[in-house]
Amino acid sequence: MASARSHDGAGPLRRTGRSIGHALHTPFTGTARGIRKATHAHGAGESGLGRLIELHAVNGAGDVMITIALASTVFFSVPTDEARGRVALYLAVTMAPFIVLAPVIGPLLDHLPHGRRAAMAGSMLARALLALTMSGAVATGGLELYPAALGVLVCSKAYGVVRSAVVPRLLPPRFSLVKANSRVTLAGLLATGAAAPIGAGLQSIGPPWPLYGACAIFVGGAVLAFTMPPKVDSAKGESKAHLVPPHGGGAVRPEPLRTSATPKAGKKPARSKEKNGEKRPGLRSVGPSVLHGLQANAAHRALSGFLIFFLAFLLREQPLAGQSAAVSLGIVGVAAGTGNALGTAVGSWLRARGPEVIIASVLGLALGVAVLAAIFFSTVMVAALAAMAGFTQALSKLSLDAMIQRDVPEEVRTSAFARSETLLQMAWVVGGAIGIALPLNGVLGMSVASGILALGAGASVRGLLSTARRGSPHPRVA
Repeated sequence: MASARSHDGAGPLRRTGRSIGHALHTPFTGTARGIRKATHAHGAGESGLGRLIELHAVNGAGDVMITIALASTVFFSVPTDEARGRVALYLAVTMAPFIVLAPVIGPLLDHLPHGRRAAMAGSMLARALLALTMSGAVATGGLELYPAALGVLVCSKAYGVVRSAVVPRLLPPRFSLVKANSRVTLAGLLATGAAAPIGAGLQSIGPPWPLYGACAIFVGGAVLAFTMPPKVDSAKGESKAHLVPPHGGGAVRPEPLRTSATPKAGKKPARSKEKNGEKRPGLRSVGPSVLHGLQANAAHRALSGFLIFFLAFLLREQPLAGQSAAVSLGIVGVAAGTGNALGTAVGSWLRARGPEVIIASVLGLALGVAVLAAIFFSTVMVAALAAMAGFTQALSKLSLDAMIQRDVPEEVRTSAFARSETLLQMAWVVGGAIGIALPLNGVLGMSVASGILALGAGASVRGLLSTARRGSPHPRVA
């Protein structure tokens, strides 16, 4: 009898325990199922794009943790004059070597067509280890922090190059490249927004804690990279594309696609172009679309670097009307982030496949807002320019990626992305350097912002519209 009562008593307790466990477990599993449903919608799950979307979200969350730790050490913890020196040193120590190393990334990854998942996982693991290395130096801000930050930057760009290069292999049916790129990018932005307050909370515990969080996130990302579909590493269905410049002078234009075939038995394979002294095809061999797109995106990226640093120092010394410095920085940051997310979302909704027209249009839109901000400098116009800069940069970069994925052969696509990213990073650094050196005058700053965009528009808009009318002569991806 006693045993029966014992079991009767244990039954309700067991059921209650299961109910509590289910109640605690359901929010997490429900959220995970919701995320998976969103990332795998419209054929993205079947094609494998959903896995890439999730991986990029993890990448964004890890990067923002490191950004929070570095920003607190380099910028927020010291007075403005000292911060300007520290930020300039950070740019010099990290970006200058990166510009030298970045051109090596693309050709190196071109030799890993069967190791793309391993390359992305390796970039994650390397950043996990570097985050641990930085955790010991972040509190003091010593010089040993900068080589580790350089390593994080190189690994992050290497991941981005591979990620961009594999999107065409995971394209679902009836998906444009701009739409696929925007889905991936939007996931990264949402993850960044979700992880930022967590990183700020970890920062309040201690300077190393965001880096510990980044380490854990990147380890998870390394595991997730190997869940990507095998076709990411497979060359099945691919042909080696060769673009041959025309004989004689003149501009280099794309020639018909040539594919390398497996040599028949008894025949020696043809000597490669490189062995004959000819160079591998590069960005100049894909026609003017990509080149003009790069010029326009360089203007956007230079504007981004300029606004980040100029407004950061300006608003520390001259906050927006009626606001503190922290609130002023927050307003501009939220405006820029919202514009970036909106631009990415618009890219996902766009149906037309006209990246040249998109780039030209958003560059003109950004220039118009910058001119208005210079004429009517105010809190509203500064926030509007920050939002517009985020919006136009996101949409322009998505369109540039689509053009590279469309026009550049598979065998050199990673090189094309690496070279374009190097150019854009250089433009960002130049813009940032101008922002650091410029006197803290709002009207002057907005005028310089207008000048940066005007230069980009003058160099690229006419060519973009002209190539849009002609169309891409030999698109690689439909």
